[in-house]
Formats: sequence, C-alpha cells, structure tokens
Amino acid sequence: MSTEIKNLEDLQKTSFELKKLFKEAEDFLPLLGTDYVELYVGNAKQSAHYYKTAFGFQSEAYAGLETGMQDKVSYVLRQGKIRLVLTTSLEKDGEINRHINEHGDGVKVVALWVEDATKAFEETTKRGAKPFMNPTKEEDEHGHVIRSGIYTYGETVHIFVERKNYRGVFLPGFKKWQSHYNPTHVGLKYIDHMVGNVGWNEMNTWCKFYAEVMGFAQIISFDDKDISTEYTALMSKVMSNGNGRIKFPINEPAEGAKKSQIEEYLDFYNSAGVQHIAVATDDIIATVSQMRDRGVEFLYVPETYYDDLLERVGQIEEDVEVLKEHGVLVDRDEEGYLLQLFTKPVVDRPTMFFEVIQRKGAQSFGKGNFKALFEAIEREQSNRGTL
Repeated sequence: MSTEIKNLEDLQKTSFELKKLFKEAEDFLPLLGTDYVELYVGNAKQSAHYYKTAFGFQSEAYAGLETGMQDKVSYVLRQGKIRLVLTTSLEKDGEINRHINEHGDGVKVVALWVEDATKAFEETTKRGAKPFMNPTKEEDEHGHVIRSGIYTYGETVHIFVERKNYRGVFLPGFKKWQSHYNPTHVGLKYIDHMVGNVGWNEMNTWCKFYAEVMGFAQIISFDDKDISTEYTALMSKVMSNGNGRIKFPINEPAEGAKKSQIEEYLDFYNSAGVQHIAVATDDIIATVSQMRDRGVEFLYVPETYYDDLLERVGQIEEDVEVLKEHGVLVDRDEEGYLLQLFTKPVVDRPTMFFEVIQRKGAQSFGKGNFKALFEAIEREQSNRGTL
C-alpha cells in the first residue's frame, strides 16, 4: 500500500472517529449554546468600558440600584452571539467580594442555554453534580425565565437558562442599557471554546465529570509530548457536548524543568478556573488589527515561526507576510486549517486571557502551534519572574 493511500485512510478514519465521538455524547442534556459568561470583577463600570473600547462589545442590559438590585451591579455586553456579564458587589463583604479577593477578576458563571432548565438540573444532580442554584422562576412584564445551576471545577458554575417564555432584553431585573458610547464591533461572532485549568492529576476527574454528569464526549487528547517546550509542559483533553456547540478543553500541569503556565495560573487564581475564552471571527486579520489599535496586547510570535510556514501547513489563502505582521498562528488538520492569536492576560493577575480564532474547515485546536505558543507564554512568565 502506498504511503499516500495509507495517510488518506488514516485521515478518513480520524474524521470518522471524531464524528462517532460527537454522536456518542449522550443527549440527556441537550444544550442549545452558550447563553452568557459572567465575570466577577472589582469595578464593573470600568471593566465594561474596557471591553467596549478594546473588544468592540455593545451595551445591552444593566441591573443595579436603579432597577431594584441592592447587593450588586451588572453590566451586560454583546457582540454577535457572545454575551458578557460583568458583576461587582455593592456590599463591603459577601460572596462576590470574597471571590474577587481569592481569585481576582475572573469567570464565575458559564451559562448554558437549554430548553428545560428544571430537567437539566435534575439530570445532572442525579448523576452527581453539586447543586448551586435550584430551579428558579424569575419573571417581569416581559415573561419569565427559569434558571438552575451546578458547580464544576474550582468555584466555577454552570447556570442552565431556559428563556423560551421571555421577551425582555436579558433577564428579569435588568433594563436596556442606554449608552451613547458604543464603538463599532471588531467582528467577533461566537464563543468557539472555553478552557479550564485544573490542579495536578485532576484532568481525568473533570473529564469524567463532563462525560458522566453532562453527557459530553472526549474528542481530542494531548499529553506532555504534544504540549511541551524545553522548560514546561501540560496535559489537555477536549470535551464536547452532543451537537458540538459547547467545547471545554481541560488542562492540568505536567512535570517540567520550570513552572508551567498552568501552575502560574493556579498559584495566582488560587484554584481551578477558566483560563481563556476563544472567540471566533470570519476575518482574523481585520479583527486583531482593530483590537491592537484599540489597546489589546497580544503574545509576541518570533518572525522565524513563518520561515517554513507553508511547508508545515500547506497552501493557505492568506499572505504570509500579513500573518507575520500581525503575529497570527496557522495550523492544519484533516478538515482544513485554522488561524489563531492569543492576548496577554486581560486582568491584573496572570490568569485569564482571550484567543481569537478563525476556522477554515479545521475542527482541531492548533496542536502544531503549541510549541510556539507556550514559548511565547514562557517569555511573558520570564518577564513576570514566575517561570
């Protein structure tokens, strides 16, 4: 058998296996998509200004003293199908302030859009999920929403949102956020995936949680041979729900000569948590160019990365010199190729950051870029004195 035919059969087999895994993900918990991501932050008003200015998010909704909310304030931002909720405490003590003291600004809630929030809660808790919020009906003149929730890794929670009977701007208790300051969007469309960092030897535990409690299937696995440099390493598995709309890579540290990015995250966040949010665009050059012009800082990619780019990934539509100018990484799988770029941390602690990704058929996560990416992160760690 020729090498070409064997490689083709291997690619077809891999594609079949991925599709089989998606099908195998149990749909006792059908998820319609990501509803919103809520961050607990020290100053929601100023954080909202940053995400509007730098990332091109638009004002959507607000809740606070003016809407009858006494203990906290929340600003809701939207771009494409991405909805961010930025929440700050109005009290000197309480859970939100404790969370910020412990972790710094970061993701508290990954809310999932469901048809039946009560059933979602019952199905997951009977399979072992720790309850966070019992099914609760919230209503106003625009109808009602039912929400429920469970804990996942660290103090992160999943809220199930059933909004088929609601016509309001976001949730009951919120009003439309009227703002004369809404910079143009930068082309972000939807959340492609969200990555969680967990502690030593905890990756398989949480992959089992997503498989058994939420019906996800493992679609890709990377070990320390795939994700390593001269100094650091990590392990990762990617979990996906049945329709493939929700994908959660789970990372854990691996032994290396120096402190890995996962260890650094855990040290500063003080627990497992969401490491980064990958947001999709149809034109990564236009998106990152605008974001950079608006003050977003991206990881530096050495020009040598592009010397043999076409030999590694094959023909692409983009001009390599333009990709080099913007530091965009490229990788290919059996379905096509992808382009990606990573911001530096967007909060004061070296914890949460964003990935901008454009998929041109590829369904993978940039395995061929891991070495370049982690070397770039190590340069930042070295600057911080935490490598």
